[in-house]
Amino acid sequence: MDFKKIDAPVNTVTIDRNKVDAPTGNIYEAISVIAKRATQINGEIKKELLEKLDEFATYNDSLDEIFENKEQIEVSKFYERLPKPQALAIQEWLEDKIYFRNTKDTEE
Repeated sequence: MDFKKIDAPVNTVTIDRNKVDAPTGNIYEAISVIAKRATQINGEIKKELLEKLDEFATYNDSLDEIFENKEQIEVSKFYERLPKPQALAIQEWLEDKIYFRNTKDTEE
């Protein structure tokens, strides 16, 4: 999924509680689903960032030679400016892009 194209707020935004718990009917269950999705998003972003930063890695035993790489700094700054994983997960939740199911309902 391309997280760079999601229009999630970067700043703090108040969200109506009734919109959040509408799909599940339980605010705690909704927050649990959103938290699990935020963890998944964070893992994906971290993996992507580490892959990009690995391109700039220099494996040198000498601590005296540390170079500043401007491209590496720009990549890091770009990922710092992205919305937080929690904001992305909430945005996906409000747009009904997250599939969830209650396993207790399927057992009965």
